[in-house]
Amino acid sequence: MVGNYKVITLCGSTRFKNEFMEAQKELTLQGNIVISVGMFGHAGDSEVWENMDEGTLTRTKEMLDDMHKRKIDMSDEIFVINVGGYIGESTKSEIEYAKAHGKVVRYLEKL
Repeated sequence: MVGNYKVITLCGSTRFKNEFMEAQKELTLQGNIVISVGMFGHAGDSEVWENMDEGTLTRTKEMLDDMHKRKIDMSDEIFVINVGGYIGESTKSEIEYAKAHGKVVRYLEKL
């Protein structure tokens, strides 16, 4: 908690940009501090990756994955954007990380 506000990090595939934006809005209006992804690499921010060589691409993805785990560290819970039940490998690792660190895990759609 920061002040009277729960801190929630959004996790999920960046292909679900609209669902991320909607969840961010709803959770914020419910009185939470919401931390989201920095970019939507699978839904509109592809220009970020276009001119990267393979090594730079790998290092950048590793950095973004690590940054997201640091966001989870700052959070009270995570909210998983699992549209149609989809949870990819990266999101699975974030869920496992959150659970291992005692974070509450909630989902957009029931499992």
